[in-house]
Amino acid sequence: MDHATRFALYATNSVEEARGQAAMFARAGEPVVIAAGGDGTLNAVVQGLAGSETALGVLPAGTMNVFARELGIPFDNLRRAFEVIDAGRVQEIDLFGANGVPFVQMAGVGFDAMVIEETTWESKKMLGPLAYLLAAVKVLGEDPPRMEVICDDGRREEGVAVLVGNGSLYGGQFKLFAKADNADSMLDVLVFKEAGYRLVLDSLRGLALGGLEEGGATVGYLQAGGLRVVADREVPVQVDGELMGRAREVVFGALEPGRLRVLAPEEPIGGRFAEAIKALVPWSKRKPMESRA
Repeated sequence: MDHATRFALYATNSVEEARGQAAMFARAGEPVVIAAGGDGTLNAVVQGLAGSETALGVLPAGTMNVFARELGIPFDNLRRAFEVIDAGRVQEIDLFGANGVPFVQMAGVGFDAMVIEETTWESKKMLGPLAYLLAAVKVLGEDPPRMEVICDDGRREEGVAVLVGNGSLYGGQFKLFAKADNADSMLDVLVFKEAGYRLVLDSLRGLALGGLEEGGATVGYLQAGGLRVVADREVPVQVDGELMGRAREVVFGALEPGRLRVLAPEEPIGGRFAEAIKALVPWSKRKPMESRA
């Protein structure tokens, strides 16, 4: 590897190791720590860097690389990703936490966290993305929890599942949080009010239209600097696609000092997949045909 002589390489075998090593480097005053891996590895490193001045470098080597896509870092070309690190441009983004656990992209309470909880490592290895679909089918048949979202300013929404976004993307290249900006000190919140097929249809509608900005009868869209989610039972919670555990109440808010320093390009640098998506933009911007009686 061309860059091997310019960096000290450390392998980690667990979230705890990645978090601990990142925290150790931050305490030592290292200017940059690079996370090489997927969004789960990235989240572990962010946990270690939270509250420090150490900048995060991102070397996407996972399956979805959602955070890299959000920042416009090449996610399918490691050499070009290294060029972003070499350029040394620091961007500050919001750093929020769920019950004190940091996340940079998004978090979920209920349905999507249940799917992650039900999907075993063995099934992912054997079936790939199909494993999540099979788990989703199982979860859809269960009795959904009831939740209340309470914003810091007093606004309230009730539902069966909650997604909280710091960035706009969910599950890869799909823009689900239409108004999201990871530097506006606000969280974007989707509250799904119905379970079963309605939840799936609303999610697919949001992915197809580039976000659920308008909300509607079955989905509420909120923006808040902080909020609480209170459920009628303990439910799974995920941060950046990794299962955090179960809780009956989840508090979302900015972590001190509220910002994370990240090495990012000034303008997004698209990879092969990104270029293909751009080619579809004119089509995606066409207005849907009006229904005829």
